Amino acid sequence: MKFFVISDNNDTYIGMRLAGMEGVVVHEYDETVAALQKAVEDPEIGVVLMTQQLVSLCEEVVQDYKLRARGTLIAEIPDRHGSSHLEDALSQYIKDAIGVKI
Repeated sequence: MKFFVISDNNDTYIGMRLAGMEGVVVHEYDETVAALQKAVEDPEIGVVLMTQQLVSLCEEVVQDYKLRARGTLIAEIPDRHGSSHLEDALSQYIKDAIGVKI
């Protein structure tokens, strides 16, 4: 199982590359959706990390993949400029996926 990072920021991408993860840097909606689709369809990739700005850029597509992509976990990460609202995102993900509010 491999990790794959989809980032809008070169610094975040380089940091993840130093940790041994492959990935891409994208900025536009179409690029982001294409990178996400390619990552989810790759059977070797088990975890996709996306920066908060990219998740908010195509939130409905990300949520759809989170709910229906089998074998791939999509996680939102803050970039070096972003604030972290990951607790809220994780709670919403659990609620959407299994209907339990935590």
